[in-house]
Amino acid sequence: MAFKINISETGKTYHLEAEAESLEGKQLGDKIKGEEISSDLQGYELELTGASDKAGFPSFKEIEGHMLKRVLLSKGKGMSGWKKRRKIHIKVKGLKRKRTVRGNTISHDIIQINLSVKKTGSKKLAEIFPEQAKKIEEKAKALADKKAGKVEVKTETPAQ
Repeated sequence: MAFKINISETGKTYHLEAEAESLEGKQLGDKIKGEEISSDLQGYELELTGASDKAGFPSFKEIEGHMLKRVLLSKGKGMSGWKKRRKIHIKVKGLKRKRTVRGNTISHDIIQINLSVKKTGSKKLAEIFPEQAKKIEEKAKALADKKAGKVEVKTETPAQ
């Protein structure tokens, strides 16, 4: 089964879709070697930081196992502090609700896995994923220009 893997390092996230059977049975917070995911990630040490299943339920580090469970949550991961009342969102202090979450163990039901880089390898992630690195740089440059107040004005000469 192919996992959608998100690898983040210092504000940049790279996406990868890979058949990583070795990840099944691992728990959130475990450190894994990059070779377990792809041969390109040789020398990398990654940490499992989160996951979500095919229905979109997030994995919680505090819940043991791989099953779904209903838990009482206050504001935080998997829960917002807003309550909808007559098409108006009202912020409620002390709001608690039961939400369905998944356990902390990676299983065949998991679709997306989030990883963070703890130790870099010989090649940088920008070299491993050049297309994604180019898009990230373009977005960063556009954001910097927007913050600086630079606006591109395109002028066209009329065709005669």
